[in-house]
Parts: sequence; structure tokens; C-alpha cells
Amino acid sequence: MGTTRNNGSLYTRIDGKVAHVEFGHPASNSFVFELLQRLTTTINELSENTDVSVILLKSEGEKAFCAGASFDELLAVSTIEESKTFFSGFAHVINAMRTCKKVIVGRVHGKTVGGGVGLAAACDYVYANVEAAIKLSELSIGIAPLVIAPAVERKIGTAALAELSLAATEWKSAYWAQEKSLFSKVYETTAEMDKELDFFIHKLASYNPDALTDWKKVLWEGTDHWNTLLTDRAAITGKLALSDFTRNALSKFKK
Repeated sequence: MGTTRNNGSLYTRIDGKVAHVEFGHPASNSFVFELLQRLTTTINELSENTDVSVILLKSEGEKAFCAGASFDELLAVSTIEESKTFFSGFAHVINAMRTCKKVIVGRVHGKTVGGGVGLAAACDYVYANVEAAIKLSELSIGIAPLVIAPAVERKIGTAALAELSLAATEWKSAYWAQEKSLFSKVYETTAEMDKELDFFIHKLASYNPDALTDWKKVLWEGTDHWNTLLTDRAAITGKLALSDFTRNALSKFKK
């Protein structure tokens, strides 16, 4: 059973050298700003925790993995500054994941939209089940996936990003995501996925932690400018989100 808290939930459990980080929200595990802040803080803290070698990022329940940004909170935003701050939430999470000293493994158990795709892309390795279809729906509501685009493009390339984002109402299958290198492994059942995932994370956690940290730095080389880039992208998205087009589109979605 998932959380009923309107500001979402975030739980961290450390098992051996693996930190299990689980987020949840009653609206299909979407993110309000407070939850994004808490996730950023948690990842930054775990980055400095010498008892942890690997972080497993997952979400509550058995349905959607993550529905992206909270539409309710987005509709409540009224100024450009508020809007920029809201979208900066995803920028800060992705940058925390990028600079984290620990390898981050994602567990994607269901459908994933918008910012959720960005989270998966910011993981270093991703396990998914066959239910984990993905969609970038931003253009259909008048904005664009500007903040998460660098992380997604780094994994799947420009051509696949164009295909995914321009077909804004079309779901892509988990196997499409695996073919494009967003997902590392895809399983037919959640039970099979979890069995293999458990083996993998504990094997990974048995490796030299310094080697894992040094290797992660290499994997993310060339992204130092993202601190500025993603925040700048949040400002552009924030402006788009206040347009009449987006306001009308979000109101229709709510109805």
C-alpha cells in the first residue's frame, strides 16, 4: 500500500552496503517540490556515507514508477520565480545523482512519464520489468522536457530523444527503452526482476568502494556544466508553464 501523504514520502533503509531509497506519492508517485528537495538531500547525504557503496532508487506500489511533476502543484504556481523554483527541483535531483560518489541503480517497475524518465536516465544502471513503458508528454501540455533532456540524451542519443519527445502522447515499451540503453535489463515479471536485482546490487556493493567512486566520475565526465545548464533550463520551462496554453492543458488533464 502506498503513501496517502499529499507531500509524498521518502524512506531510506541501509542493508549491508546498499542504501534502499524509496519515494512515493498518492498521485502515481509524482513529485511535489518538497519531495524533490528531500530526495536531493538524501542522495547528497548518502554520497558522503562511508558505510554505503551502492544506492538503489525505487518507488512505492505496483503501478506507476513515477508520473513526473505534480500537476496540482504546477497549477498552483503563479509567478515566474515560483515556476522556475518548481522545475529546479528536478535539476537539483539530477545533479545530485550525477555528482553522487555512489553508483545508483534504478528499479523501474511500472509506467514512467516526464521527470520520471529523467530520474531513470540519471541512474547508472537500471532494472525494469515489462510494464515499464515510458513517455515524455511535456510538449502535449505546452512545455518541453528541457531540464531532463541532457540526462536522457546522454543515455539514448539525440535521435531517440527526438522520437520519444515529439511523439508526446505515445508510450514506448520497456524493450524500446532497453534497446536505446535507458534500461540495462528488462524482465517479464517483477519477481524475476527483483531476484536478479538483489543479486546484482549486493555483488556491486562487494567491489572496492574507491574503485566504484573513481569509475563513476569517469562515466559522468563532461557534465560539470550541468549545474548551470539544468537551472537555466528550469527557468525556460518555468516561463512556458505559465502560458495560457499550458494552463488550459493542465486544467483539461485535471478534469
